[in-house]
Amino acid sequence: MIFIAENINIMSKTIGQAIREKDKKPIQEMAVKLAENGAHYLDLNLGPARKSGDEMMEWLVKTVQEVVSLPLSLDTTNPVAIEAGLKVAKEQPLINSISAQKERLEKTLPLAKKYEASFIALLLTDAGIPRTAEERAEVFFQLYNAAMEIGIPGENIWVDPLVLPVAVDQKQVVAFVDFLKILPELTGESFKTTCGLSNVSNGSPKELRHILNLYYAAILNFNGLSSAIVDGLETDFLNKLETFDQYNDLTSWVSSLLSKEQEEANKTIKALNNEVLYCHSWLEL
Repeated sequence: MIFIAENINIMSKTIGQAIREKDKKPIQEMAVKLAENGAHYLDLNLGPARKSGDEMMEWLVKTVQEVVSLPLSLDTTNPVAIEAGLKVAKEQPLINSISAQKERLEKTLPLAKKYEASFIALLLTDAGIPRTAEERAEVFFQLYNAAMEIGIPGENIWVDPLVLPVAVDQKQVVAFVDFLKILPELTGESFKTTCGLSNVSNGSPKELRHILNLYYAAILNFNGLSSAIVDGLETDFLNKLETFDQYNDLTSWVSSLLSKEQEEANKTIKALNNEVLYCHSWLEL
């Protein structure tokens, strides 16, 4: 699984302050640490970046590239800032993300073509979040066809079907997996897939979120997910994700766990598969 580390984020108290003050040290220390922990991409998240976003993104990209050679994921809703980052990125960058929302699609998709960048196709429209696998497929085709029309190759498209919290809507959690299963059949092409993994546990008790994240990652991995946006400082969690490669299917991986962990896995997987009604005490039932 490809890890996209989410830690260089303007919402972070330490990193955000460093970005605003153009203090390289904390950012570069973080970038090096994430690389050492096995990140494959570093997500540079500036949020809306309405004020001087282009200058900020250019500075941030250059700052990170001074200490690591990893490809970067450029994460902001400001297309001007996106282009500023694309201009100075050394490795093929990833635009995070381009949705099917009209303004985002029209302003940002041409940048992926112009700079030969990859992009995350976020399955979101002006009407909102698709509810089923089939609705996700419809949105996917909107983005795919728009990319094909301007000559962006399929290999540059990463698909994010949007993870929603299990505490909010279990059916949506399953719909994500169902979409992963049908994606290879939609065009005959192979696409990288990704998601904000921790979204599945939003709203759940803090001490239990890592459990939901881990077992949902396992479900997704064995159904074709190729990457995830994760906390690159959680080394124990990342090490567990790397064990997936040793097994052919979810059942085999669960069988390799200790007996207590197997019980935890089976209960959590049932909740994530909507086989039992989710509640915050799912492990105690």
